[in-house]
Amino acid sequence: MPNVKLKNYFHLHFIIFIWGFTAVLGALISIDAVPLVWYRMLLASFFVFIYLKLKRKRLNVTPRLLLGFCFAGVLIALHWLAFFKAIKVSNVSVTLAMMSTGAFFTALLEPIIYKRKFIWYEFLFGLIVIAGLYVIFNVEGDHKLGMTYGLIAALLSAVFSIINGNYAKQHDATVISFYELLSGAGFITSYLCFADEFSLEIFQLPRTDWVWLGILALFCTAYAFIASVAVMRYLSPYTVMLTINLEPVYGILLAYLVFGEKEQMQSQFYIGAVIILATVIANGIVKNYKKGEGTSLS
Repeated sequence: MPNVKLKNYFHLHFIIFIWGFTAVLGALISIDAVPLVWYRMLLASFFVFIYLKLKRKRLNVTPRLLLGFCFAGVLIALHWLAFFKAIKVSNVSVTLAMMSTGAFFTALLEPIIYKRKFIWYEFLFGLIVIAGLYVIFNVEGDHKLGMTYGLIAALLSAVFSIINGNYAKQHDATVISFYELLSGAGFITSYLCFADEFSLEIFQLPRTDWVWLGILALFCTAYAFIASVAVMRYLSPYTVMLTINLEPVYGILLAYLVFGEKEQMQSQFYIGAVIILATVIANGIVKNYKKGEGTSLS
């Protein structure tokens, strides 16, 4: 059993490495954020559909559930639009640093949505995160638009996670993912048609874009999602949560290796990013201690 857990732990790191590479792919793909997300969700829903058919899973859901999945799909579409827009107007490092704030948007919104009391240490950690953001904003003024998009993406991610968390407890996660990806693609299709931007030009992409989009949809979306669900059967939520916080670290390192000086930021930026990341990890440790789950790999 310990070998199985260790194998899945390394598998989790590989999945998070892939998630970190998502931002790099967003910078490598030449098209704008809207068609990029449209392709990602449409292709990924196709790959997930194939997986569902191979596993012979039923897609039947009630109209009410379908409506909820569609709403969540629109949220994740908007999240990805803001995420990739942040990359396009700034860079990978700035975007991933802003995405690190998602856990604290969740901590802020959960008491409001579930009508529970605010926890004092979450408020304290939130103030520290704001301090980290202040450090970054002060030294990277040229990237303020990218930071704004990144924070919007983090906020939308938090709302999506809260809503989707309830669905995942009661329904098959892959089925949920299929409907959310497909509905998100449908939402963006409607926007493109309404804005009169849906034309043959959207299909005329450089060959390299097709390659990167295929990798993004198949590996970074469909595979990573399905694999992450499987891994969570063997690892505790605490272990998964702490490891996922390495995503911006992997992403920033990958971006520097791929793009070089374009991704190099002032030293204060990294100080601010470390403050945010360390606070997120500390929040997870405190939560785990309060629950009395221990901190060993499990």
